[in-house]
Amino acid sequence: MYTQSLDQQGSKTEHAADAETAEQLAAFQKRVDAEEKIEPKDWMPSAYRRTLIRQIAQHAHSEIIGMQPEGNWLTRAPTLRRKSILLAKVQDEAGHGLYLYSAAETLGISRQQMVAELLSGKAKYSSIFNYPTLSWADIGAIGWLVDGAAIMNQIPLCRCSYGPYARAMVRVCKEESFHQRQGYEIMLDLCRGSDAQKEMAQDALNRWWWPSLMMFGPGDAESTHSAQSMAWKIKRFSNDELRQKFVDATVPQAEFLGLRMPDDDLKLDEASGHYNFGEINWQEFYDVLAGNGPCNKQRMRVRRAAQDNGAWVREAAEAYAQKQAAREAA
Repeated sequence: MYTQSLDQQGSKTEHAADAETAEQLAAFQKRVDAEEKIEPKDWMPSAYRRTLIRQIAQHAHSEIIGMQPEGNWLTRAPTLRRKSILLAKVQDEAGHGLYLYSAAETLGISRQQMVAELLSGKAKYSSIFNYPTLSWADIGAIGWLVDGAAIMNQIPLCRCSYGPYARAMVRVCKEESFHQRQGYEIMLDLCRGSDAQKEMAQDALNRWWWPSLMMFGPGDAESTHSAQSMAWKIKRFSNDELRQKFVDATVPQAEFLGLRMPDDDLKLDEASGHYNFGEINWQEFYDVLAGNGPCNKQRMRVRRAAQDNGAWVREAAEAYAQKQAAREAA
């Protein structure tokens, strides 16, 4: 979900694959199949390590960049209650990013390198955060749809084979559940309000529905790394399985709100119990992922400015740590 670009070739690390033996690989897979957690000091295939670094780093980047669309409404929330809830949510996203950067660091990559790769454009983040929040209803739609999709993807990650990632996801999922509920509450209040408020909610649904479906990544036929990630139990369900679960759960919620799904092909298949839905515009997905979405440049400009503006804080913290270390050594 937050790791949509994992089908792209990742960079090599210092962990050489040619040092791996068939016996080591078989023993590792046996541990994974037995549902044992892999810990940082355990032996692991270099490809497993690279996949986790890309996935966890991209997840962390998405949490940090994802603060921007909602932060846009912190000063414009309609009530003090809504403002305090939104502020708490944005703070949660920052915390999620920190948990995830810490989990990735256990794999041998530094936080500085991960941040540098994000700022240079080498690393990706979820395409969903490159869309604008045009109205207050968008904040509700993000909570309901975007965080709802996140929960659908992230709950299975609590059983990820890599221990630090799985443990980080337990708290993340608890907080994401709160985020989803507050988003749905916003949509419910709007739909119970005036005609203009309900139209605002419908407009937000129209704009965020399809990008939310894209969050799960390309279809299984196009997802070249999905099968291996599932064999390693990094992920438990395929992209298409998760997308179908999300559609099946979300359509009845929209019906309760009295909103119309923006998909003329959406229809319940009585035989399977699943909803059939229309074709996703994958060209839009790849365009946004390539940096050509409505807000890509803005998101990175703000992130780079924040990095530059916070340099003095990092330098002061480092100087203080060195001073304390010198005192202890004296």
